[in-house]
Amino acid sequence: MRYVALWRGINVGKAKRLAMADLKALLAELGATNVTTLLNSGNAVFDMKKKLGADRIRAAVLDKLGVDAAVILKTSAEWAAIASVQPVPEADDPSRLLVAITADAGSLQSAADIVAGSGERFVVTADAAWLWCGCGILESKAAVALLKQLGERGTTRNWATVQKLNTLAQA
Repeated sequence: MRYVALWRGINVGKAKRLAMADLKALLAELGATNVTTLLNSGNAVFDMKKKLGADRIRAAVLDKLGVDAAVILKTSAEWAAIASVQPVPEADDPSRLLVAITADAGSLQSAADIVAGSGERFVVTADAAWLWCGCGILESKAAVALLKQLGERGTTRNWATVQKLNTLAQA
């Protein structure tokens, strides 16, 4: 089975630094094959013959690499479902559209009360939550609130990264 793994909060600032080469090697030690990473922000796509849980990956990264960061794990089919729907038609810049991914739908629903500000739009679907930050992600108070609300139960990627990961996951 093919998987997409997302680490929350690594390589942002000086905390939780994790080299992608080390991550690739560790996933291979856990039995993953065809491991590919994308960018330096904790995205990996790989194949596994047996089921590998996010908790086991997190524990291995902590044990072997000394970094404790939540992992969201999706199958390539689950990722395709996320990448096939973009419910914010006004989002004309993929770098300003945040996609929140969680391990379970309940965590998504807990974020449904996020209030979007001026120039923003927030939509929750069955597979992800979408925040259009028309004035930029760094200027968005809703983006800060979304990450705080999700905590370790979720992470975000911009739409461009979601599409790139989907290309890798479907290859």
